[in-house]
Amino acid sequence: MAIVQISRITHRQGLAENLPQLAGGELGWSIDDRKLYIGNGTLTDGAPVIGNTEVLTEFSDVLALASSYTYKGDAGGYTVVTGATAAAPITRKLQEKFDDFASVKDFGAKGDGSTDDTAAINRALYELFSRQVSAEIRRSLYFPAGTYIISDTIKIPSYAKLWGEGADSSVIKLSPADSSFPSYLARTTDSLQQTGTNIGLNAAILPKQIEVSDLTFESAIATSVFLLESTSQAYFNSVNFIGGDTVANLGVATANTKCFEIKGSSTSIPEMVTVDKCQFRLCTYGFHCDDDAKGVT
Repeated sequence: MAIVQISRITHRQGLAENLPQLAGGELGWSIDDRKLYIGNGTLTDGAPVIGNTEVLTEFSDVLALASSYTYKGDAGGYTVVTGATAAAPITRKLQEKFDDFASVKDFGAKGDGSTDDTAAINRALYELFSRQVSAEIRRSLYFPAGTYIISDTIKIPSYAKLWGEGADSSVIKLSPADSSFPSYLARTTDSLQQTGTNIGLNAAILPKQIEVSDLTFESAIATSVFLLESTSQAYFNSVNFIGGDTVANLGVATANTKCFEIKGSSTSIPEMVTVDKCQFRLCTYGFHCDDDAKGVT
């Protein structure tokens, strides 16, 4: 390899659309998108191709440069065959791979035990499951290990799927900053995030196909924890529902709190609800279900 002494670096700058073919080793700076390029040189010089190569900086689109992903599963020296043959593996865009599921932290939640994550969690639920009814938009919403402090009700719409790293690791905790607090820590909603007497109005889809797993819903105050309202096809697995009914919170009066409540109306009866390996603690009622509900196991 030849040693070339550089006494003066030659460079050009301008708009990206006007970037010319740079000479070998010449630098080019595109002002508008803040990207740096270097000329490849000529084929005579030994360059494999003529053109410019981007020099990676903090402004580079790394996902565009590494545009494809192939699952290998090559632990132990064995490579999984994803396509029709080993020579024709299935490739995907890297961004598509990253978008297989969404983390609540992608929407601004911190999970640090002190930041109010109410708005971030509800924004994630709205964007993934309510803003558009298209199935292509929906993604499972992942809660990495942490304590997610909330000050108001979490609204869980139709088709929502929430999962954490384990009930002891991923905790959503109601801890209002003042004496005002919601009736429920979390509740199901229709596709427009409407609740109560408004549920199902405005051509909204009633709550259905909701899944929650490996999470804890915990209240620091004496209020009910989770309301499953007018919901069908719901599944809860390894979820803790913990109320705030302590002597200090209750005072003289007796609270009428519920860890998990299933409720409907004359026009929308809850049905096909499965609750498996869940815990209910520190509420007046651990599990409360309407008599009209069907298929609750």
